Amino acid sequence: MTDPLENAWDGLRVVVAGIGISGFACADALLERGAQVVIVDESDAGSRRERGIVLEMLGADIRFGAEHVAALPEVAGEPAELLIVSPGWTEERPVVAGALAAGIPVWAEAELAWRLRPAQSPAPWLTITGTRGKATTATMLATMLAANGQRATSTGQAGTSLLESVLHPEPYDVLAVELSAFQLQWSSSLQPLASVCLNVGPAEKGDFGRIYQNTEVACVYNVADAATEELVREAEVIEGARAIGFSGGVPAVSMLGLVEDVLCDRAFVPQRTTSAAELGTIEDVRTAGAGVLAGHNVLNALAAASLARAYGVTPVAVRDGLRHYYPLPHRLNLLQRTGEVDWVDDSAATDAFAAAAGLGSFASVVWIAGGYGAVPGDLDAVVAKYAERLHGVVLLPGDGTAALREALSRHAPDVPVFEATVPETGPMPEIEPVVRAAVEQAAGLARPGDTVLFSPVFPAPEGEPFSARGQAFALAVKDGPA
Repeated sequence: MTDPLENAWDGLRVVVAGIGISGFACADALLERGAQVVIVDESDAGSRRERGIVLEMLGADIRFGAEHVAALPEVAGEPAELLIVSPGWTEERPVVAGALAAGIPVWAEAELAWRLRPAQSPAPWLTITGTRGKATTATMLATMLAANGQRATSTGQAGTSLLESVLHPEPYDVLAVELSAFQLQWSSSLQPLASVCLNVGPAEKGDFGRIYQNTEVACVYNVADAATEELVREAEVIEGARAIGFSGGVPAVSMLGLVEDVLCDRAFVPQRTTSAAELGTIEDVRTAGAGVLAGHNVLNALAAASLARAYGVTPVAVRDGLRHYYPLPHRLNLLQRTGEVDWVDDSAATDAFAAAAGLGSFASVVWIAGGYGAVPGDLDAVVAKYAERLHGVVLLPGDGTAALREALSRHAPDVPVFEATVPETGPMPEIEPVVRAAVEQAAGLARPGDTVLFSPVFPAPEGEPFSARGQAFALAVKDGPA
């Protein structure tokens, strides 16, 4: 059997599970290198069919349907030698379980991307994981690197392909790489220059610790989250790699933090026992376009600065990067201010941990939330913690919303709660009229000084990106209540 660990791609028999953005990029790269590729997916819905047609033209064997994911398939009549898994393909799935039982290597896109880096002067990786804030930190880091004169990009976020960044025809100098716990679970040979775990949500540890394995220069951790420091202590790193903390308080030696409103570095300066480098101010952290300054994004900025400084970015470039940073959509974005009421889109908040960050950013909130399925995280604890900040709640329809309604009745019984209702059109109402109804209700509740926060807390309905709800909210706010 060919050993994929030797990177002998020509003729290698590979199964790719899932034909989303990640699976497509992996299959495309392997086909280009002469591998024999079978792609399986239980559905050809959405853009999967179109991707399948493209890959079939390139020589892939495309198999759609539940019968093709009931077991690990053969490739050209022989056993597979490598399985590439897309996000969501857990080890309980028969395809993955079959590969593990047979001793066949299982990789995520990150592992393949690392192995396909150019042989000459490959771009170092600065890697980021955690429960919340990965995309924001990665994009902040990319702006700092660019301000320092590097050709850099942030990659690995939902909707982007790490492989495309690694194999870009105009090579990057350095990559800011977001890695989920899933990507880390199926990656073993990554060797980042510097790495960070931003935070670990309640009852969640997963494979976040793998972010630190084989780190060369700096393992960055969150001083306020003891779990991240523990992960650093447990990691096998390259000799000489340092543990670097970031904190919302005054930094100790080998940390970055805040002195009043100044971001300071006491880790990457020659005389760190007695001095610090100024990296900018809190006002340089632009976290929501028109002015929402959330505390957790100051921490994201310090984490990004830690990685940038480990790479060698100057303090001035860190500051300039922050000043030029513009937030990703749907993450505490202030859409507009109307009659002293702020309308904020945080539709990327699809778990309790993420929703807590948004609720904690404002003094008086009209909260639009709800949806389908089970909310990840401790919803009860979040409602209890921020009940006093709630001026009102508008509930979106969905089978999961009952859990939020019950939590509100237990911990915020005096807060007015309304339903965003629309005529039934099927199992799930259409997004746009639902969100417009919610905006109507919120406008009636909001008073000067309030923030109307669209933070659904529940995942988007299956097959629908969270951004669809955010776009519908932005449009409804722009048009104004009827």
